[in-house]
Amino acid sequence: MDNKHDILILGGGPGGLSTALHLVKINPHLTSRILILEKEHYPRFKLCAGGLVVDAEIILERLGLDVREVQHVDVDTAHFDFAGKGLSVRVAKKHALRVIRRDEFDAWLAKKAESRGIEIREGVTIKNVRPDLEGVTVETDCGNFRAQIIVGADGSNGITRKCILPNEPLQTARVLEIITPAGQASHKSNDAYFDFFPVPNNIAGYVWDFPTQVHGQPMRCWGIYDSNVLAGHKRPALKEPLAEEMAHHGLNLNDYEIKGHPIRWYEPQNQVSAPRVLLVGDAAGADPLFGEGISMALGYGAIAAREIAESFQRGEFSFRRYRQRLARSGLGQTLFMRWVITYIIYPIKWKWFQILLWRILKPVVLVVAWIFILNWSKRIK
Repeated sequence: MDNKHDILILGGGPGGLSTALHLVKINPHLTSRILILEKEHYPRFKLCAGGLVVDAEIILERLGLDVREVQHVDVDTAHFDFAGKGLSVRVAKKHALRVIRRDEFDAWLAKKAESRGIEIREGVTIKNVRPDLEGVTVETDCGNFRAQIIVGADGSNGITRKCILPNEPLQTARVLEIITPAGQASHKSNDAYFDFFPVPNNIAGYVWDFPTQVHGQPMRCWGIYDSNVLAGHKRPALKEPLAEEMAHHGLNLNDYEIKGHPIRWYEPQNQVSAPRVLLVGDAAGADPLFGEGISMALGYGAIAAREIAESFQRGEFSFRRYRQRLARSGLGQTLFMRWVITYIIYPIKWKWFQILLWRILKPVVLVVAWIFILNWSKRIK
């Protein structure tokens, strides 16, 4: 078996690349011992709305990276509404949200990793992951790889979790996404809209609409997120609320290509590691409240890197401390609070409650968001 490395990272998205970049920052001597395996070739398509919150940018800045190098659109104001009315969020002298395309962002981040000496092999499909007492064997369509430890960064449907935690309970959200020309929408060009009007109909989430760009051309990204908290109730087809909202703005859903994908949730009771294996990004669990994934994946990478570096110092790879380290971090705290809030605001389906939440209790919502949902990156050590 010729493909021997100390650290194998399975997946070259934000979670895997962040883990590698943070490892190199913490312990530069580990650089030559890291290998990232990515099944596609950059720039590869990735279905993702592409919203970056400030926490993502803070993590990247700590790595010495400037995401402004990637083509992007800055959102001036984010609106959180119920049936078209609610609260608006602006950040003084700063954008409320930065929107990128995942193919461009991931390719940029991969180039930054390679420029720092991190090896990436593209076009490698993982078939099986087999930990043992001495290390981990990773079977691929390009032969077998052997490592001291592996990082499962292969997303919601990745094989790593299936191999090491086959009986772990699964909670996934549903997402549909559509791209339309920017000029065809009646919304303000640089505002983002998140409307929770589907909740009373047992779709536990929201419809979104915000600006984006494709190959430099201004577009808008539409979509619907359903956390599936209300999956046991009668509910309409997922595309119906999205079609309804688009029709309000003069758009016909059937005129555009619809793409969908699942998002694996974070749940506090779920395992995120096994001996010699730990999970990051969507493989460990994304935000259940909004389905936010990119910033979370970057945060997972920072925490996983610290755990890996300390494990190599100890020469012990059980990763028993990883779950506790995650829970105590700013990322773990916000994931836990978002999980709690998910089970509060979505099961209460009455219209009056949603109106109270998004229209009347605006100051309370903003304070809760500021304390428990945002600014978590500042509490990652």
